[in-house]
Amino acid sequence: MARGMFLSPWGCCRKPVYIQARCSYLRMKYLFFSWLAVFVGSWIVYVEYSSYTELCRGHDCKNSICDKYRKGVIDGSACSSLCEKDSLYLGKCFSAKPNSQVYSGSWGELEAVIKCQMAEDPRHDLGSELEPRKEATAFNQPTKGTSVEKFKEMILSHLKAKVGDQANLSDLATLVLSIADANKDGHISLPEAHSMWALLQLNEFLLALVLQEREHTPRLLGFCGDLYVVEKVPYSLLYGISLPWVIEVWIPAGLRRSMDQWFTPSWPRKAKISIGLLELVEDVFHGTFGSFLMCDVSATSFGYNNRHDLKVMDARYIVPEAMFQEDMRELHCDADEDCLYGVDCHTSCDLTKHRCTPEVTRPNLAKACGALKDYILRGAPSDVCEELEKQLYACIALKGSAEHMEIEHSLILNNLKTLLWKKISHTKDS
Repeated sequence: MARGMFLSPWGCCRKPVYIQARCSYLRMKYLFFSWLAVFVGSWIVYVEYSSYTELCRGHDCKNSICDKYRKGVIDGSACSSLCEKDSLYLGKCFSAKPNSQVYSGSWGELEAVIKCQMAEDPRHDLGSELEPRKEATAFNQPTKGTSVEKFKEMILSHLKAKVGDQANLSDLATLVLSIADANKDGHISLPEAHSMWALLQLNEFLLALVLQEREHTPRLLGFCGDLYVVEKVPYSLLYGISLPWVIEVWIPAGLRRSMDQWFTPSWPRKAKISIGLLELVEDVFHGTFGSFLMCDVSATSFGYNNRHDLKVMDARYIVPEAMFQEDMRELHCDADEDCLYGVDCHTSCDLTKHRCTPEVTRPNLAKACGALKDYILRGAPSDVCEELEKQLYACIALKGSAEHMEIEHSLILNNLKTLLWKKISHTKDS
């Protein structure tokens, strides 16, 4: 009994062995998952940071451009502001590819978007492009001693190769020369000519010139070498919202599509924006300076301003039809799936020659209607909803190139525009 009275007081507090083992197991499990979360999080941050540093090289782009400007190789209306006065500022990076730098920024009092071309990093697979693989621009054309008349001939020959033999190419060449004269002194210097020749190699810049009078593209503000500045468009997505990647990865695709349709303007304003896209299709099909193909008709390629006028935000995949067809004829294929440019420009594979055919399988209008279907039908007034849906599906069903079905193409396009205008013409949004 006495021995029992002097038992250690800690004996009654000692946990059974299985409880201690369970606590150790839970502790190790907690530590393992904590370590795993830290590791995965760190890896994601590292990958995103690496991607950002490879995509966003604005500092390198500015240094390269300004170095050539100071050496007298290039000149342009934006050079002094970018390289001497520091009044042209590169802000947030929106680059999707390392060779095509895109930044929001400011130029004095103006909000702007700055686009700069960089040599491609061979480590990146940039996908198939109709434009040749981009090396560092040499700015060596035209050569010293080239007259303005000879430079105009170079421009005409280049435009003919890009858009085909159009009757009014001379007017486009004259427009190019007027823009090349950046300081408006009535003369084009060799550095100014170097800059303009480099810019003409870019499909996006060429389209901006072609559509300048139609105002479908943001207004060109200035250039320096192959860097150019355009006005900033307030709404840079046709519909939807841009979410941080941390949130984006956790949202199911179906819910994401629904969310995109929640954040849209009122229906009359959506109708006006939709008419703008239909008018763009009309303008690039047998337009003033030839036909263009729209090879990425997605919400990220278009935006709109405060008046709800449609603006092309990314024109890299709106390409001259003549150049597209020429390149497709040379493209090797084993199946129809090999004959694709961008997202939306498909042709078929001629298995006897193992070459792609030049004609696209779907016209621009069918692709535009596909992009507009959910956008314009959501919230549509009941008295036009059924007819609008019927016309949109007829439009989406269009096949073959528009050139071979021009009457049906024009009829559907005009019917859609008329239906939408008729519904909104009496509203303030028109």
